[in-house]
Amino acid sequence: MLKKSELEHIVSEDLADIWNVLSPEEKRIVTDNFVIQQYKKGQIIYAEHEEPENLWCLLKGKVKMYKSGIGDREQILRLYRPVQYFGYRAYFASENYVSSCAALEASVIGSLPMAIVEKLIRSNNDLAMFFIHELSRNLGGSDTKIVNLTQKHIRGRLADALLLLEDKYGLEDDEATLKIYMSREDLANLSNMTTSNAIRTLTSFVSEKLILVDGRRIKILNEPQLRKISKFG
Repeated sequence: MLKKSELEHIVSEDLADIWNVLSPEEKRIVTDNFVIQQYKKGQIIYAEHEEPENLWCLLKGKVKMYKSGIGDREQILRLYRPVQYFGYRAYFASENYVSSCAALEASVIGSLPMAIVEKLIRSNNDLAMFFIHELSRNLGGSDTKIVNLTQKHIRGRLADALLLLEDKYGLEDDEATLKIYMSREDLANLSNMTTSNAIRTLTSFVSEKLILVDGRRIKILNEPQLRKISKFG
């Protein structure tokens, strides 16, 4: 169990973008109600149709937001990296979750009851603007993703996915290997294609010397060409 001083340090460091707009009393409310939990790889954080109760903040690890479609086929909608907030849109919309979230790897996640977040927002315009900004950015990203997934061919969609993973999670010390190891199924679900198509397209990229694949490790060899494929779809 964390001491209050330790929790306050973690909150002030990791939630700096929110922390900096709070008054001393508001900071006390946040630290008194902020709960930190550990999640195993694959563990569900919240599920579709559940009632939204918490603002979630990824402190360490990686998280995917996804939705089950026809035949329970999964579509990854968004990826999160530290430190990002998620799970609050449904609360503001007064509806149950329309998607699910799960840990892509062992992760540390903090939560704060949305009822408390709402009270803080109603009395703090800067905090309200923070969430308006976050929601607006997410909406813009979703609009772009819809166009990419519906209009680009398989090669363009997979190139998009690889570049997104680089942007979200960065590269290893060799400045080429993606700092995330996704299953072929997850990569397919991110790219809106079947797993077999994802495998074939990865193999094609390898033969063209665009990437190097070693198990779940993917090394980008020719980023300019990948970006060209992504752009022209």
